[in-house]
Amino acid sequence: MGSASLVDSSQPSIASESGVKNSEDKKKTVDCKSEEEAMARGKQKKRSLPEQSEQPTGTRKMPKRAAARSADKKKEKEKGIRCGGFGRIETWDISGYEEGSPVIWLSTDVADYDCLKPAPGYKKIYDHFFEKARACIEVYKKLAKSAGGDPDLSIDELLAGIARSMIGSKSFSGTTSVKDFVISQGQFIYKQLVGLDMTSKTNDKMFADIPALVALKDESRKQANYVHAKVKPSNGTLRIDSGVRDEENKNQMNSITEEVAEEDEDAKLARLLQEDEHWRSIKQKKNPRTTSSSKKYYIKIDEDEIANDYPLPVYYKTSLQETDEFIVFDNDYDVYDIEDLPRSMLHNWSLYNSDARLISLELLPMKSCSDIDVTIFGSGVMTADDGSGFHLDTDADQSSSNSSGALVADGIPIYLSAIKEWMIEFGSSLIFISIRTDMAWYRLGKPSKQYAPWYDTVLKTARLAIDIITLLKEQSRVSRLSFGDVIKKVSEFTPKDKSYISSDPLSVERYIVVHGQIVLQLFAEYPDDTIRKSPFVTGLMSQMEARHHTKWLVKKKKVVPKSEPNLNPRAAVASIVSKRKAMQATTTKLINRIWGEYYSNHMPEDSKEGAGSEVKDEDEVEEQEENEDEDIEETLCLEETQKPHSASKQIKTFSADREIRWHGDPEGKTSSGYLLYKEAIIHGDVISVGGSVLVEVDESDEPDIYYVEYMFEAKGGKKMFHGRMMQHGCNTVLGNTANEREVFLANECRDLRLEDVKQAAIVDLRKMLWGHQHRKDNTASDKTDRARAEDRKKKGLPTEYYCKSLYWPERGAFFSLPYDTLGLGSGICHSCNLKEAEREKEMFKVNSSKSSFILNGTEYGLLDYVYVSPFDFDERIEQGTHKSGRNVGLKAYVVCQVMEIIVNKEIKQAEIKSTQVKVRKFFRPEDISNEKAYCSDVQEVYYSNETHIISAQSIEGKCEVRKKNDVPACSASGLFQNVFFCEHLYDPATGSLKKLPAHIKVKYSSAQKGDAAALKRKGKSKEGESVREPEKEMKTLDEKRLATLDIFAGCGGLSEGLQQSGIANTKWAIEYEEPAGDAFRANHPEALVFVNNCNVILRAVMEKCGDTDDCISTSEASELAAKLDEKDISNLPMPGQVDFINGGPPCQGFSGMNRFNQSSWSKVQCEMILAFLSFADYFRPRYFLLENVRNFVSFNKGQTFRLTLASLLEMGYQVRFGILEAGAFGVSQSRKRAFIWAASPEDVLPEWPEPMHVFSAPQLKISLSEGVQYAAVRSTANGAPLRAITVRDTIGDLPPVGNGASKSNMEYGHEPASWFQRNIRGDMAVLTDHISKEMNELNLIRCQRIPKRPGSDWRDLPEEKITLSTGQVVDLIPWCLPNTAKRHNQWKGLFGRLDWEGNFPTSITDPQPMGKVGMCFHPDQDRILTVRECARSQGFPDSYQFSGNIIHKHRQIGNAVPPPLAFALGRKLKEAVESKSSN
Repeated sequence: MGSASLVDSSQPSIASESGVKNSEDKKKTVDCKSEEEAMARGKQKKRSLPEQSEQPTGTRKMPKRAAARSADKKKEKEKGIRCGGFGRIETWDISGYEEGSPVIWLSTDVADYDCLKPAPGYKKIYDHFFEKARACIEVYKKLAKSAGGDPDLSIDELLAGIARSMIGSKSFSGTTSVKDFVISQGQFIYKQLVGLDMTSKTNDKMFADIPALVALKDESRKQANYVHAKVKPSNGTLRIDSGVRDEENKNQMNSITEEVAEEDEDAKLARLLQEDEHWRSIKQKKNPRTTSSSKKYYIKIDEDEIANDYPLPVYYKTSLQETDEFIVFDNDYDVYDIEDLPRSMLHNWSLYNSDARLISLELLPMKSCSDIDVTIFGSGVMTADDGSGFHLDTDADQSSSNSSGALVADGIPIYLSAIKEWMIEFGSSLIFISIRTDMAWYRLGKPSKQYAPWYDTVLKTARLAIDIITLLKEQSRVSRLSFGDVIKKVSEFTPKDKSYISSDPLSVERYIVVHGQIVLQLFAEYPDDTIRKSPFVTGLMSQMEARHHTKWLVKKKKVVPKSEPNLNPRAAVASIVSKRKAMQATTTKLINRIWGEYYSNHMPEDSKEGAGSEVKDEDEVEEQEENEDEDIEETLCLEETQKPHSASKQIKTFSADREIRWHGDPEGKTSSGYLLYKEAIIHGDVISVGGSVLVEVDESDEPDIYYVEYMFEAKGGKKMFHGRMMQHGCNTVLGNTANEREVFLANECRDLRLEDVKQAAIVDLRKMLWGHQHRKDNTASDKTDRARAEDRKKKGLPTEYYCKSLYWPERGAFFSLPYDTLGLGSGICHSCNLKEAEREKEMFKVNSSKSSFILNGTEYGLLDYVYVSPFDFDERIEQGTHKSGRNVGLKAYVVCQVMEIIVNKEIKQAEIKSTQVKVRKFFRPEDISNEKAYCSDVQEVYYSNETHIISAQSIEGKCEVRKKNDVPACSASGLFQNVFFCEHLYDPATGSLKKLPAHIKVKYSSAQKGDAAALKRKGKSKEGESVREPEKEMKTLDEKRLATLDIFAGCGGLSEGLQQSGIANTKWAIEYEEPAGDAFRANHPEALVFVNNCNVILRAVMEKCGDTDDCISTSEASELAAKLDEKDISNLPMPGQVDFINGGPPCQGFSGMNRFNQSSWSKVQCEMILAFLSFADYFRPRYFLLENVRNFVSFNKGQTFRLTLASLLEMGYQVRFGILEAGAFGVSQSRKRAFIWAASPEDVLPEWPEPMHVFSAPQLKISLSEGVQYAAVRSTANGAPLRAITVRDTIGDLPPVGNGASKSNMEYGHEPASWFQRNIRGDMAVLTDHISKEMNELNLIRCQRIPKRPGSDWRDLPEEKITLSTGQVVDLIPWCLPNTAKRHNQWKGLFGRLDWEGNFPTSITDPQPMGKVGMCFHPDQDRILTVRECARSQGFPDSYQFSGNIIHKHRQIGNAVPPPLAFALGRKLKEAVESKSSN
């Protein structure tokens, strides 16, 4: 239906939405004949349609007739018939759920009509209903599994996803208005989707049972204040037929008509009027910030008048290679609200005009205006927005990013498009200044040294405005001070005042008037009406209007994104030589080919699919990294999920008359007695054991590939084979990064009939020659192979596949093919054996004498010691709700001794549910008190006479209890062998603790031989002491360790842990920042440390080896490599010398703020991950370890993660991936990190270490494909062998120091109290780096006023004013916090104190009370945490040295991998290396 209107004379402006038109509604009479005539003209055409085109009622697909109409829209428009009117509208309907776009249908008695375009006068009404229909479709897409949705979404996630999908509509001003609209229509949406349940697909959850949809309905009902209408549910489509409906349809419609008719006409009219009013209010809704502070006109600043307050003209210069803002940010929306733009920080920044001349920020409007005749651009280093501001008291004197001692921010050098507006927020001495382009908001950090003089004037004016506000606040009656009075008082300021302008009132007035817009902005942001509307403000505005005559009209519309290139003059500047990390990565040809081909083959359209709902914004990423408060399972989903293969797929059976016969004689029998054969002939094709075949599953899927393990003849002469699935790479975690010719062996196998085989498949089980010396030969062979494959493809020949790896998603790994167990033809399948072993492990058995039982593959006997879930003895205690208190209330496993096994006699075969175990409970120090736990060993337990009967299901594992002298040392690095010691008896009834009486004979576990040998080597030592395990390991001969290269080494946290584990010998390290390199050198004096860009080092290595033809690098890298001195060149590692490469490449491009799409190859080339992988490719070490932030697996929609896996697999490595929580491995800090292991095909791939400490963190899963998820390790929130390490354990022994403590060396003062402290101190007699950042006077006072109780932060400050030593009166609570809390997660944790019994938040590079992780105050002392305390929170021993100033040291610690976590990884690597040696 083309241009049309629906008219109701009684309700001229309201569209009826009841779903059925009431028969008694007053409707304007129309000439139905005209409609019938129109339909009659098309009758012949209508009858010619095939009968199957009629879509039955109740399906979700758009009627095929409608689809046919859509396909030739233009042609039909030309042939369309204009009707003078329509008969009565009987029903309406919504379809298009499967297609993702709403289709609205109207039905008369004659025909059904698809509404295409309303008449101009009806457009507003139709637009409203169309958005309702669109909301239904979007909710369907988010919740229906068949549409790729997730029915388990929360209401907040659902609303956020819909807001991102619908924000492009011109009907909405921002995400808030979208959410308001969707909530207001919640009941309507609910009823429409519930109506689809009758036709729901088998894998779809019923909409009526989806919590988010029910919550949406309830929320709508709460907010509604009108009578609820009874809306007819949509059945998904409307049937189009020849105009004659069947009787059943008529009855259904009549019954629904009666139901709807029950609604009172007045109530319906009131409801529709109110809904229409709500819709209008949503469309008229404006930006709240702009509305509150904007006027109709913005008075333009005259550049000539402010010129005297700025330096002489200078032109922008930089040595950085900058990236275009348009590349960094991809905006998929046509129109959007400015408040929804991404937000980032900009450091080391400058502003300039189109001639690159530095220009004042003041010349920009502070509101979005029309007809701006000033164009200002900017450049700087972009990082994530950490919420920090500019401290006028401390930052103003060192405003430049490049001032002495300051660091250039580690981010993306970027040049901006034209800046549209800027704004200031403030709170006491803290200023937030932000600028906006069409692409993003940027909060300004410190400017560049070059631009600092231009910024000083803005800061000075801001300080002056704040002082004037303070002056007015001090008046009993603000209205008494006129503009002139204020000017006079400001002129009385002395030169010592930072706001001093002049003692001449005329000069002061001139300054305030010409810089008036800054002053007015700060007044407009102030919450006190008497200040905002004071005589000073009105006087200033009058003076400005009198002085300036140019006004800009303030715009009231949304942003329209770029439609032209970035006009920044930097865009025309050639790349500049730079050693910065923005240098294009040096790569090998292999890495360049893999990543380059991927980005060239996947266009932006591919990446945009789902972008709105999957890509997390920067605040969400930061929220996960730093706040992580919810104790729920977390799953990191990749953008593209693949269908898992199901063994239940229907096999397509071919004709039974196909010729199938055995070739050759039987060669043995299966375990079931069936004859085995080596070959069969199917329709002339020879199928052999060890070959591969295609089995067609159904018409829609491509054939499955099966590897033939053996062939046999079953009962009835059925010719069978046992096949093992080979998965296409796209169906693995690799997704679309996989090579289309590579398949992966799976552990899924089944018996299949030979008659189901379509044909033989060509699959080469490829075994590469391993080692750096074979790289060139393998490259040449691969090139030939790819050329051959391309030639076969052009000729239309069958694809030749190859297989190098076994894919095991349940273990998160790719392994080398088990060649020795494949295709033996013996009737034995290795995959079947694995499944049988798994089933056997899951079986529960009790022996006949009831002296032992087997649970989960482990045998437990009488008097054995076991771990039992803590919740079998105690109820769950509510955890702390603040960041640092999340572990409070969590408990370790209970150590018990098995006394008796109780089996239900009535059951012949023992079942785990009915089997009980009587155990003796051993208490831990923490069961007595926190104080006892603090001063006791974590391996100590106490004997008791308390016994319990528990279910066998409650047993979590096995442990040992020995005499103290028989216990191996447990270091702070994480070595623990599930061994405890017992020397005391505890009576829980009286609380008494005493030495174990002689009459109590404890049956101790027997010490192992290896442990006894270790104990003999201990020699003499004080009671409770032992030689630290890492020290023993350090004595291991170097030749038994792996020669290691650490790239992006930092201060060496990863190397420290790996070396302590006894497996790594770090001989070389590469680090860009000199202070960090100095720290690495100080702690690893045996290592050769290259303080340089890794791109330069790789280029130099490849030049030294004569492989420049395989090296792709920039001229800058080549020039810098040529400048290396002879000593550095001679010390460079060579291929063949390096056994192990590890490191954590910087993720400057992986964060949520940097959403680059799949086509931006030019920017991806700057990522250090490419250089890191190229080191692995060129050196081909035995082992490779990548560490990164945990969101690495989902950054960039999972592309970077998948391409990393694909690159390592292409090299021939075995690969394992997973996410670990450092807090579960012996540090008191939440720090989740992603790891990727790679091992050569000749080595054993390391397993993940078992987490040993309780820590409140969810199980970190990675979604591999639909229904398949993988977690590297279990969550320890419900129990672990050892308790959580607390803040008190970590730093409770350190002597008190004050704010700004700077004494580098001092005495400890007293002995260590906790187990952790004893281990972390080691042999240190002098405490180093117990130094603290100095806070300004105001922040120190705030710190002093923060209560010394767990979880306290800025919200606990009293609302009062304080007087500083300068005489200035300021608010104790920074104004910006309560007034901007809603936009920043309530600023949770800012100015926060740690909890002695809790944990540290994620360690950051710059602890400050106003930072993103603001919880940085000592639990008892009024100061920021010291460098040494932060180091301990990461698990660095006290002997570890850091280099540079205090900022450098904090940065080194915050960027490091916790050594205990690295130690745990190293132990598993050591096990893998030793297992190969033993085999």
